[in-house]
Amino acid sequence: MINPIVKTIELSDGRTITLETGKLAKQADGAVMLRMGNTMLLATVCAAKDAVPGTDFMPLQVEYKEKYSAFGRFPGGFTKREGKASDYEILTCRLVDRALRPLFPDNYHAEVYVNIILFSADGVDMPDALAGLAASAALAVSDIPFGGPISEVRVARIDGQFVINPTFEQLERADMDIMVAATYENIMMVEGEMKEVSEQDLLEAMKFAHEAIKVHCKAQMELMEEVGKVQKREYCHEENDEDLRKAVHEACYAKAYAIAQSGNRNKHEREDAFTAVCDEFKAQFSDEELEEKAPLIDRYYHDVEKEAMRRCILDEGKRLDGRATTDIRPIWCEVSPLPGPHGSSIFTRGETQSLSSVTLGTKLDEKIVDDVLDQHKERFLLHYNFPPFSTGEAKAQRGVGRREIGHGHLAWRALKGQIPEGYPYTIRVMSDILESNGSSSMATVCAGTLALMDAGVPIKHPVSGIAMGLIKNPGEDKYAVLSDILGDEDHLGDMDFKVTGTCNGITATQMDIKCDGLTYDILEKALLQAKQGREYILGKLTDCIAEPRADLKPHAPRIETMTIPKEFIGAVIGPGGKIIQGMQEETGATITIEEIDGVGRIEIAGNNKQSIDDAVRLIKGIVAVPEVGDGLKEGDEIDVKLLDIDPKTGKFKLSHKVLVPKPEGMSEEGNGRPRRDKRPAHRDRNCSLCLFLWLYLYFN
Repeated sequence: MINPIVKTIELSDGRTITLETGKLAKQADGAVMLRMGNTMLLATVCAAKDAVPGTDFMPLQVEYKEKYSAFGRFPGGFTKREGKASDYEILTCRLVDRALRPLFPDNYHAEVYVNIILFSADGVDMPDALAGLAASAALAVSDIPFGGPISEVRVARIDGQFVINPTFEQLERADMDIMVAATYENIMMVEGEMKEVSEQDLLEAMKFAHEAIKVHCKAQMELMEEVGKVQKREYCHEENDEDLRKAVHEACYAKAYAIAQSGNRNKHEREDAFTAVCDEFKAQFSDEELEEKAPLIDRYYHDVEKEAMRRCILDEGKRLDGRATTDIRPIWCEVSPLPGPHGSSIFTRGETQSLSSVTLGTKLDEKIVDDVLDQHKERFLLHYNFPPFSTGEAKAQRGVGRREIGHGHLAWRALKGQIPEGYPYTIRVMSDILESNGSSSMATVCAGTLALMDAGVPIKHPVSGIAMGLIKNPGEDKYAVLSDILGDEDHLGDMDFKVTGTCNGITATQMDIKCDGLTYDILEKALLQAKQGREYILGKLTDCIAEPRADLKPHAPRIETMTIPKEFIGAVIGPGGKIIQGMQEETGATITIEEIDGVGRIEIAGNNKQSIDDAVRLIKGIVAVPEVGDGLKEGDEIDVKLLDIDPKTGKFKLSHKVLVPKPEGMSEEGNGRPRRDKRPAHRDRNCSLCLFLWLYLYFN
């Protein structure tokens, strides 16, 4: 007999979310089916009983998968089954992972696998906003140690009002779209995009989201009690030697603090100095002793290094590279370093460098998105690459990883709102990180802005980005907000808060928290300090190139657009595409046509103006409609044929019509008018006037 346990969450707009456990996937450590309307997600969690020896991190793996059957669709491709994760699925995985990971105990190192599967969807409610709640509920009903529960919600501002978990249709009208994850007490993660909003607007959205999350967390606490999983499993994943820990601290802390205090701006020299302190301590042990003690020494020394860096900032306001908390690293940038792309730039901030390029293409270059619930074409693309040599690592470069997809998506969100509506080109921005020491995604935003302006893309406003950090020790009121963080300050600090924006406001943000929580006062200070940094960096960008170039590069494709009545679309295309293909072969231009809002929209692209002009002329020759007043005028010369001579009057009967070949598709009957079952084909390609003359004489 199955007796599932169900908890219902009532939302303020009348919708409900149900969490059900005990019915499905009972062999998992925890399993919950979440339902909202006809959208259903199954979240399961399984953890290994013991940690792999030598593991000193949290081996968490989050997977999110959408079944095409959930929306009554067949997968594309030859095999007709789900394949590798899409970008959308990977981005959803990252949203959940970043919210869960900080809440596992520091000394818990067993492998944990979280799987979230979309089994049903109605195309109304957005499932990615529910994935975090489902995953947390599965952990709540398991015995896996976890510092939650948490929940995630999407908050959008629609017509000036905040809405929690909007529908697909509602989101189209939003000027703010952010995902917020939090525990009952604290915000843990924020990510989203905005249409140039203020810092205060973003803060209010986060507060609004948190109030909704508290309701979700309370329901999970009640579910956990009913299931009887309040008591979590015991574990022992670390062996410690407290005497050795003390010895490492006593021997190394002062030396590590001196390095942190020195203000060495070179990343590798600083790393070598820190490593030398640890190696010096290890030198007192024999090889046999080190085989046992080295992993512990490395872990304890990492804690020493972390403490030294943090105390130096809190006590002296001095960072690893010598900067004050609000200082930005030295910036240099240039445009057009590469002659081949249609636009390019280099942006360097400290030891982080992006080489970015822009490629302009036609409608044929659009990205086709075919996700379960989202099918559309994308005309603005941004790709981020992070090769190992950018950090001095000697290893092979494999395929694109989740981190690269996530960082590229953030930069894409930052810039996409600045592309003008109706801009005819498909745009691809590619950022290659050549050096990295923190904030490479923000360097991508800055380099992307420069490259777009270099390409002559008329962006609305330049966009800059900055990554903010935080140092705050538990139990202390003292804290420091850091502008433009280093890699070490990200790794050893408590926050990574990325903010991008124009002179008018914020366009995108991403925040991850590693400490127990932040007050809204700290978040507000971080946002205002980030604004100062953004504006400073924006000045550096506009010093390099003040505005988009007035024209495209000489080798960039030219695109002209024109509209025609929809009844002429078939005539331009021709039977089996014969006419449009012929025009492309004749002119060398690329011609695309589609019906939009009841008219035919034609894009003509070519590498030179002549090919475009030729294509325009040919198309006009097909679609031109004669008006009263068009046709012959005195002085025009045309060819005519003498058909007959009137025997009574001696007048000549002349005709121009018989000399003009009948266009393909014209019937011999019905007074020569086009039959409805055939498309009018292309006529005289050399002279629009001839077309007018032919029509005039033919019908008169």
